[in-house]
Amino acid sequence: MEVEQGKKYLLRIANAALNDELFFAVSGHNMTVVEIDAVYTKPFTTSAILIAPGQTTNVLVYANSAPGRYFMAVRPFQDVPIPVDNKTATAILQYKGIPNTVLPSLPQLPLPNDTAFALSYNKKLRSLNTRNFPANVPLKVDRNLFVTIGLGKSVCPTCINGTRLSASLNNISFAMPQTGLLQAHYSNIKGVFTLDFPDKPPKAFNYTGAPLTANLFTSHGTRLSKIAFNSTVELVIQDTNLLSVESHPFHLHGYNFFVVGTGTGNFDPAKDPSKYNLVDPPERNTVGVPTGGWSAIRFRADNPGVWFFHCHLELHTGWGLKTAFVVENGPGKDQAVRPPPKDLPPC
Repeated sequence: MEVEQGKKYLLRIANAALNDELFFAVSGHNMTVVEIDAVYTKPFTTSAILIAPGQTTNVLVYANSAPGRYFMAVRPFQDVPIPVDNKTATAILQYKGIPNTVLPSLPQLPLPNDTAFALSYNKKLRSLNTRNFPANVPLKVDRNLFVTIGLGKSVCPTCINGTRLSASLNNISFAMPQTGLLQAHYSNIKGVFTLDFPDKPPKAFNYTGAPLTANLFTSHGTRLSKIAFNSTVELVIQDTNLLSVESHPFHLHGYNFFVVGTGTGNFDPAKDPSKYNLVDPPERNTVGVPTGGWSAIRFRADNPGVWFFHCHLELHTGWGLKTAFVVENGPGKDQAVRPPPKDLPPC
């Protein structure tokens, strides 16, 4: 990437990795974050960004350093002892007129397990909350959901020791149906899914305490949660120490949402909501649930349909770390699921 001294450049960064949150930095240059997930944010300057799979971040880079060649570099963020390919990938930012024989310098990326940087970076994200870009945060909540993230086991007769890893939400590992969920919902096809996904885990425990050694087996099912049209939803996503704690980027289809709170340890419904940011929280479509912690999001269910909610790590999604929300139709003709196009090919 060739730049000219004194000019300003907009970098549109997308994380196309399947299983890694990534740190990104440019040696010799700070970046000003201006947009996250296609939503404008209050600009702030940072030495590195954190970006999850499927996320996008727009940053401004000022070409005001000494003319030379500088590495742009990226490597995974992984703050638990799980083996990952933590190699550093690079590209070059080069000032005009500088020969290719000049050796570039590497940026000071955060360490792969730098949880403090990750938490600090996410706390800097704020909505613009201006007249043209208001932050319409739901202040009254109609539906409270509490979802735990777990890595457990499932019976597998063909696997070593007769078990395999499974991932679950509220101890339910999602089973993919043979018929599309939206098709089943629209055409009222029975037997594809049930609407009994629980609003809270079946059993409360010390979610982030000592690793559990008791029954780690998950249940399996295509269980969805039904949401009333135009209702306001608060969803608290709690990491758990089932086999291992881990940071999980969670993505909701069909909606942007406001990340009103985040914290470490167990979510405390008596104390933590008083610390929420209900003025200018970041508006996103993917939220990073911190390792051994929780994140709280709010949104208005004004987009009818069937919308997946899943971990954006491909491996975890394949293990069943997902569910879906069935948002009911509204009263107006423009507040209902559109019929499929006439030329829609059959599955």
